[in-house]
Amino acid sequence: MNDTRSDDIVLTMGEAAEILKMTERQVYELTRRRSQERQEVPFPCFSLHSKALRVRRSDLMAWIDTLATRGRTSGVKSENRGHCAA
Repeated sequence: MNDTRSDDIVLTMGEAAEILKMTERQVYELTRRRSQERQEVPFPCFSLHSKALRVRRSDLMAWIDTLATRGRTSGVKSENRGHCAA
């Protein structure tokens, strides 16, 4: 059963961290309930069990695109927030 598309691959938080150029700890912080509640666009993870969080590559890429689009269209001046416009 090898018909999985490359975007439907399930990633560990470590693999997601590599794609995001973040530490694994930073990615886990995005998954915390408090972080999920505060974010307008929550990190798209799911739990296999209490100690195994995962994210589908396609969901991660869509999340990145959404954040990038929101940053470009939000009207927030980048000089107020460092180098990030979101």
